[in-house]
Amino acid sequence: MTHKHTQNKTHQQRDDLTGEYFAGDAGQIILALLFAAVWIADSFFLEYSTFLNQYVPPVFRISFGVLFLALSGYLAKTGLSIVFGENRENPGVIRKSVFNIVRHPIYLSEILLYFGLLILNISLAAAVVWIIGIAFFHYISRYEESLLLARFGKEYEQYMKEVPMWIPRLRKR
Repeated sequence: MTHKHTQNKTHQQRDDLTGEYFAGDAGQIILALLFAAVWIADSFFLEYSTFLNQYVPPVFRISFGVLFLALSGYLAKTGLSIVFGENRENPGVIRKSVFNIVRHPIYLSEILLYFGLLILNISLAAAVVWIIGIAFFHYISRYEESLLLARFGKEYEQYMKEVPMWIPRLRKR
């Protein structure tokens, strides 16, 4: 049994989980491999589109790159532990912790992971893959939101009004 089948079976057995895009896991793996291949090849071997590195001081690139990588790790660890580490007796919209800041903290963590790597060593070729990744995560997030709207209706609609999809609000409305 493949990992995907195992994960789907696990999701189906848990009534507190709503579902995900059918090709979401495969798409994330392909995106990760593509980004890694392009970023590593361009950053360390070809150096075809890395000319911006000469204009951005290493102290800036390292400081901000590590900051985004740490933020990515925090969002991923916290979000995954809430979704998969807790069984909820009464299924409902998750609003606690990072889910009260943005609606898709786990996908945002992946976007920030790639961005952190881009800042560490700027590769315009990898930036193109990153932009494609943003579009992919937005698409699967919208699909999953349609499942959540179908399941939780007005409760999820209200959540969508109160919590931004990607970029946290600096102040509450």
